[in-house]
Order: sequence, then structure tokens, then C-alpha cells
Amino acid sequence: MKLKLLILASTISLSVSAQNKIQVTAHRGDWRNAPENSVRAFQYAAAMGVDIVELDLKKTKDGVIVIMHDETINRTTNGKGKASDFTFDEIRKFGLRNGLGRVTNNQIPTLKEVMLALKGSGVKVNLDKSYDVYNEAYAILKETGTLKQAIFKSEVTYPELKARYPQLLDSITYMPVVSLDKPEAKQIIVDYLKNMKPYAFELIFTKDTSAVLKDNKFITKTGAKVWINSLWASLNAGHDDDTAVEDGNKKDSWDWIIAHGATIIQTDRPKLMIEYLRDKKLHK
Repeated sequence: MKLKLLILASTISLSVSAQNKIQVTAHRGDWRNAPENSVRAFQYAAAMGVDIVELDLKKTKDGVIVIMHDETINRTTNGKGKASDFTFDEIRKFGLRNGLGRVTNNQIPTLKEVMLALKGSGVKVNLDKSYDVYNEAYAILKETGTLKQAIFKSEVTYPELKARYPQLLDSITYMPVVSLDKPEAKQIIVDYLKNMKPYAFELIFTKDTSAVLKDNKFITKTGAKVWINSLWASLNAGHDDDTAVEDGNKKDSWDWIIAHGATIIQTDRPKLMIEYLRDKKLHK
């Protein structure tokens, strides 16, 4: 089965992201059909036609970069403790749980394994929870020849980023995460636009009253994209996936996000999102 999945990933046609008016990001991969943050979840999402997958980085006791969202492995595996409590060999003994909580044969993957599985697919990889391990992640991406497929991200300001990683700024694809609830949000965006060429800006907000939502052409006219999350209501003032799918209300969810300038949408419903955007001729 593993071999078949690797063959599947290697034969996925190149992404048509450049042609898509709106790109789709699969949050933690296709976690409805495979354990979240597993190699399978990312391969399934890629085969589905997403443009980007999102994953989360942690470091083992012996310095291996693995994929894990939570501070502990308790929820998603049959182990207990932090990733940093275990060596790589030790952490590989645990199985990832599926959506029903059952332990599977899927192991906690390394960043290297995921990048090699998606290499050449055209699918980009959004490196969440990675700010403290940029150097290690960069080395892995260079080793695997996948640097151009990765998107680094953080919630820091441009001066903070430059002070921490001055040697990487000209080499990586980067996306600032900006809370529009902050009064200085627009200035944070403007500072980035003056000093570098971000791939996108991830805009998060608990209130939908920000002027940046009403007019973000000052971002897109530079070539940068606008990333809005359709998952958890806390990231989008309630214009979320559940409103679209469970309540059947696209007007106040996905349509609202599209109307407010999103050119990338991160979702927990990637299959349905792709179908919806394709119906609107916004995704190929």
C-alpha cells in the first residue's frame, strides 16, 4: 500500500495553481480519510487537486523534524508525552490515530518524508509551527530539492523576522500571519510589502470589521496573495466551513470569504471546497 501511495504522489499531474483564481489549502492534509498530518493525508489531498497542504513541525529529542500539531502526541497517537521526549526511533513505534480514534499503522512522518512524497507534484507545503526550526527545515528542503515547494510562515513583524533569520530572507518563500484585530495590522502588512515580496498574507480575525477586509487590493496589486481560513470560526469571525456545509449557508461563509478578496482558502473540507470553486470556474 505504501508503495502504491508513493507511486500515486509521483504521478500526480502538475498543479495548475497559477491558473486558479483561488487556491485551496488542505488543513493537515485530507484528515477525514487518513490520520491528520500523515504522509497518506498529504498524498490524498494532493491527488484530490489541492494547491497547498498545511502541516506542523516539531523536533524529537535527537533533533529530527517530525510532523505533529499538538504540544503532545497524546491525542493523535497511542503514545503519551511531547515529541521532544522521544528519540526518532522511539517515536516511530507509535501509531497515528484516525478520525475515529483508532490506532493505525501510519507512523509520525518526518518533514523529509513528506517533502519527498510530494516532490514534483506541484503542491506547495505550508510550514506551520515552524518559526523555531527554520534553519533545520531549510536544510531539509535544500537536501531534498524542494525549497521552492515550501512556504515558511510566522506571526512576527518584519523587524523581528529580519533580526532572527537575516540569512534566510532572500532564499525562502514566506507568508506573514497577521491578526486584523490588532490596530497596527495594516502597518505590519505595509512594512512587509516595503521590505520583501511575501507569497501571501494569512489574515486572521475574530471580528469582520477591519478595513483590510473591505479593501485589500493594496496587497494583491503587488503580486502577493490573500489567504483567509474557512476552518474554525475563531479565525474568520464565523464565516466558516461548518456554516457552509452543515448549515448549507454558503452566502455567509465561502461566498463571503471570496467576496472579501481571498485568493487562497485554507479549509477542513478540501474536496467540497474544490467542487464548489470549480462550479464557479474559480479552480481547475
